[in-house]
Amino acid sequence: MANVNWRTINIDALDPDSPANFDLSTLAPSVTPVATADVQSLASQIRQLLRGGDNEGALRGALENPPCGADDKGKEVHLATVIEILQSIRQSEMSPLLNRIYSSPGGPEALDVLMKYISYKGMGQTSTSNPTRNITPQPTGFSQIHPRGATEGGGQAMSVLLSWHEKLVEIAGPGSIVRVMTDRRTV
Repeated sequence: MANVNWRTINIDALDPDSPANFDLSTLAPSVTPVATADVQSLASQIRQLLRGGDNEGALRGALENPPCGADDKGKEVHLATVIEILQSIRQSEMSPLLNRIYSSPGGPEALDVLMKYISYKGMGQTSTSNPTRNITPQPTGFSQIHPRGATEGGGQAMSVLLSWHEKLVEIAGPGSIVRVMTDRRTV
């Protein structure tokens, strides 16, 4: 015992509550795989509701069934569907619609999913929709970065998403942003 070098002992290996002895795979929630065909089928059903004038039903259907286990193609299809729904709802209808969803069973979780689509997928897609970027120097010394051949369509989509984000934070609170940032399931 006198010849033991105490500085070389890994104390974390002896502690059962140590992160070294903790299975990190338990932190990631399990998601069931979803086929792209299933996502496309759901998107067509949601678009049918939208064409029928049931904006709230379409939004609920999209938010209650996010394809977290789908591949990138399936996730892009669902994102396009959600953005189409958001763009079809008038600004005067946003707050009442969000209040009804929030007060329903499972409503806060549905609004958290909406926050994922608005903040992280939607705004990320509209800002990087054209990978070819052009840097324009300004007289102030700063450069302005904008996509080559940019039109107002991307700006209009961003405006809609920002309006939804504002209303969503008013209803669900800033806690929704924190929950979305810490959730490991991606949409």
